[in-house]
Amino acid sequence: MPSRFRLFTKRIFIYCHIVVVFLFLLSCFVPFLNPQKWWWITFLGLGFPILFALVILFLFFWLVIKPRFALISVIALLFAFKNILVFFAFNKPGSFNYKKESGNIRIVSWNVARFVEMKRNNNKGSQTRLKMMELIKQQDADLLCFQEFFHSNDSAWYQNINYISENYNYPYWFYSHDVDGDQHYTGTIIFSRYKILDSGLVRYPRPTLPEALMHVDIKINDDTVRVFSTHLQSLQFGKDEYAKIDEVKKIGDSLFDNSKSILSKLKHGAALRSIQADLVRQLMDDSPYPVLFAGDLNDVPNSYTYFTVKEDMQDAFLKKGFGVGRTFSGLFPTLRIDYIFADENFKVLQFSRPVKKLSDHYLLVADLQLKK
Repeated sequence: MPSRFRLFTKRIFIYCHIVVVFLFLLSCFVPFLNPQKWWWITFLGLGFPILFALVILFLFFWLVIKPRFALISVIALLFAFKNILVFFAFNKPGSFNYKKESGNIRIVSWNVARFVEMKRNNNKGSQTRLKMMELIKQQDADLLCFQEFFHSNDSAWYQNINYISENYNYPYWFYSHDVDGDQHYTGTIIFSRYKILDSGLVRYPRPTLPEALMHVDIKINDDTVRVFSTHLQSLQFGKDEYAKIDEVKKIGDSLFDNSKSILSKLKHGAALRSIQADLVRQLMDDSPYPVLFAGDLNDVPNSYTYFTVKEDMQDAFLKKGFGVGRTFSGLFPTLRIDYIFADENFKVLQFSRPVKKLSDHYLLVADLQLKK
């Protein structure tokens, strides 16, 4: 009788292992399938970290119990090596040298979430805004690419362009502001210490949010570089959705109803971002100059959005970072959705992600060198 029970238990584990590996390999196809047609598979991209962890657990489990079955995980991991390499950075952890070397380019990307507080006052939000400004100052960057950047023409509200430009020595800037109320604007902005020679802005097609892809052409010594920045379609989760996610985590009685609403927004967001990602890739391919990209893609590395926008560009985090590199402080600990990319004309020297909970995103900073 005990032997039959062990046989039954072993078969259960084998079947579970096969199911996990199947879903894991299916999730590896997500970056190559357009969400407009394959939306039901795109959800597996978000589950890639969990499936990856389960495949690893089964690997060690079988190494102890029955080593030959560990080959199932080994083969799956070999097939998924490209997905694993964009999910986890394997560099040696190190500190960021803030002493900037002459000739290097330092670029910052940060979704500043309107600096938390928009109206002048002395509340907790305004204190957070000051801490965010101090963090920006510490980076001493040549280029600042901010998403969800707020500015007002009303002196009773924060005039953030004036503050950063005048206090931190950024004489050049280009702002893709969208009207956010009377005299109040929110959008993507690029600040530069290099002279801006030209700029451009392309609105994404409806029904996406009124986001924009913007670029500036800057003069670096005798070379011209094109810097892109954008904020792609978000999931538009409000308090209700976050509450429903908490319910799903608790696996309550309303699991199905809550999941249905969340999945609907995930499906909608993924489809719209695919349209935007295709446009971003096309316009970067058309650039006559070396290209830098810094922005909030609102999508994880194992996604159609990431693979399309990045293509053969260098991911600064993967080049010099370590670990998973979470950039969004909410929801799940594996959400890396903000990026700095550089094409082959650049060498990535160092990268940092100061983990300070000011905005709901973490600031990214990288030092680059334009090759001769």
